[in-house]
Amino acid sequence: MGYAQLVIGPAGSGKSTYCSSLYQHCETVGRTIHMVNLDPAAEHFSYPVSTDIRELLISLDDVMEELGMGPNGGLIYCMELLKLLTDPSENHRHLEDNLDDWLDEQLEGYLDDDYLVFDCPGQIELFTHVPVLRNFVEHLKRKNFNVCAVYLLDSQFVSDVTKYISGCMASLSAMIQLELPHINILSKMDLVSNKKDVEEYLNPEAQVLLSQLNRQMAPKFGKLNKSLAELVDDYSMVNFIPLDLRKESSIQYVLSHIDNCIQYGEDADVKVRDFDPEED
Repeated sequence: MGYAQLVIGPAGSGKSTYCSSLYQHCETVGRTIHMVNLDPAAEHFSYPVSTDIRELLISLDDVMEELGMGPNGGLIYCMELLKLLTDPSENHRHLEDNLDDWLDEQLEGYLDDDYLVFDCPGQIELFTHVPVLRNFVEHLKRKNFNVCAVYLLDSQFVSDVTKYISGCMASLSAMIQLELPHINILSKMDLVSNKKDVEEYLNPEAQVLLSQLNRQMAPKFGKLNKSLAELVDDYSMVNFIPLDLRKESSIQYVLSHIDNCIQYGEDADVKVRDFDPEED
């Protein structure tokens, strides 16, 4: 069985920086992980890339130039090619006959217990309503991978309750779309001057959110505010773990939560010799 993180979140939320820091942390503690780039528009990496989607797809620049698309439309077009490799429907059945397609070749290169981290594009459509990443996840599951979605939200979002609600809705949409174990992370905590300002947003309470929304918005939005606050509260799933990349303990804390979600290490043999009594 393999293990994987699917690192998602809005553009600029710190996904690639998180991936880089995670790789450095694992290298320090002697743990092996493999970094996979799923962003056709990526150009520079601060970590070694084991697998790169750009090996399969034409570049985003080529799509934009030849098809006259903008950056968002071009990236969606590129990612739709990935869908053709992972969608098992009859419309794409002929692609499954090609056993040497790029995705299967890459996955077959990894062994049991290998740990993959997928650095995804920041276009929110990919993990809220376009089925590309969901099809990709289903393909990973068929290849016997335990997968966890890691959703990053910029900590600057908690400076305003309306931005925070927007971030919660996007996170909840990704949870429903991907149907995966899900970890929400407040990134860039090193830029927050007063950590106490964000504590109440880590495990949000409906009444606190509703009170703050009503103070900032016109009375005519009262019913909408109540519905949004109750939606967050009813699911009881939208909570956040703060991440300060300056602290190794913070990275390890986040990683332990993710490992627990995907049951990483549970099959490891117990080192019983550590508990054997000393011989006389």
